[in-house]
Amino acid sequence: MEPTTTIRTELENFMKQNGFNITQFGLVADINPGTISGIVTGNRALSVHQLDRITDTLGHSKGHFYKNYIEEFLSSTTPNIRRVRPLLYNCAELDMLDCIEQVVSLLMEKLAYADALFTIAEDFFQQGKFAASIILYESIAVGEKKQHSERLALCQYRIFMAKQGDDQALNLEAATQFEFFIERLDEINQLDALKDLANTYLSTRKWDKLDKWAHQLERKAKIQYRLTYHQERKKKTNPKRPSRPLFYYLSYSNLLHAIVCQERKDYEQALKYIHTYEDVSWVKETSSEAKRWKQLFQEWAEANSYANKLLSGDTSVIPDYLAYSKLDKDELPITLCNIVEAANQYHINVDDILQEFELEITEYIQQRPDSIYIPQKVFDQLVLFLHELAKYYLVNENYACGFNYLIICLEKSATINNETFVIKCVGLFEDFKWHVTIETETAYQNIIKKVCEKA
Repeated sequence: MEPTTTIRTELENFMKQNGFNITQFGLVADINPGTISGIVTGNRALSVHQLDRITDTLGHSKGHFYKNYIEEFLSSTTPNIRRVRPLLYNCAELDMLDCIEQVVSLLMEKLAYADALFTIAEDFFQQGKFAASIILYESIAVGEKKQHSERLALCQYRIFMAKQGDDQALNLEAATQFEFFIERLDEINQLDALKDLANTYLSTRKWDKLDKWAHQLERKAKIQYRLTYHQERKKKTNPKRPSRPLFYYLSYSNLLHAIVCQERKDYEQALKYIHTYEDVSWVKETSSEAKRWKQLFQEWAEANSYANKLLSGDTSVIPDYLAYSKLDKDELPITLCNIVEAANQYHINVDDILQEFELEITEYIQQRPDSIYIPQKVFDQLVLFLHELAKYYLVNENYACGFNYLIICLEKSATINNETFVIKCVGLFEDFKWHVTIETETAYQNIIKKVCEKA
């Protein structure tokens, strides 16, 4: 329950009810009695640490008096950043976002505090306290006088990343808003920002957008690689480094190009891009991390070569593709999805394969995937797989399995707000609705009702 009286009144009432004088309460609360006296008389400011000690002594949970504290001790004058820093960290820990908004609003009246707030925002972001960090970044961005400053762009980059989650519509909205600020980042930060932006368009299946930003990533990565490793320019290179080995961004841009070509069914061009990122002979980095990424790109190239050959109609690769993927828990679901997609496209019977991997398919659907791939892409892959399974079984007149996977796909698509697959599920349902049971019809209508309520 929120306190209805002031902190001083609560303190005085507690002391009276328990027969404590100032000295006795100070001993119990482990606060200097002189400090308690100053707080009671209103002649002394109260620190957050002291407030927490008083709160605990009065038998309340941490943060119980924070709203009172802001109104009674901070609102009358511009607060001191040193005094309120612990309050911001505590509020972030307790997820008291409304209190953070109040404090930041008071602090931003004095623009000199922007540097300190940015440091705190960076801490929140690194700690995964994204909602709290967004409040700070947005306030700093609003107060930024230089609209082309790098800090403004960095705030927007952090906001974009902090907003990435399970809701694909919100992910896409955040990406679109961030595009404008890419060029304002420094050259090194641009590489990671372009990678992250491309990943969002990858997970939301915006192939034209993905193609555009993959080309931007390729261009920027080539420039930075030349500047870093060209013999005549080595002494002029930027000492700052991106989060991954520099070659990664160039290779990854080619991987993204290959994905776009695969989705456009240009399998021949996709294989050319795959062969490009498979070749790491030109890479100059020799760190253990670089070696790890080189190996991963070669492994991805092998798997994606199988996938493109299969999707182009070469079903002879299925045994080798499966043998390769059995060794990698991350690749197996993707492989099975591609096999079912090829089965739907070329009218192949893959019942024996689906039966062999029935347990793995069930585990994949039921558990939240733990993968090195970006989470959004994992969710996108899952709903794609479910849709292909539903289509496969419905076309082959196994209506019980088909509608089961369709309902699961529709439910998960609605959960992550994936409009593309919601529409695909509705279309598939309409195509086979004459074979639906009453129970399935009811489940379907309930999900559609929820989707409409969210719209």
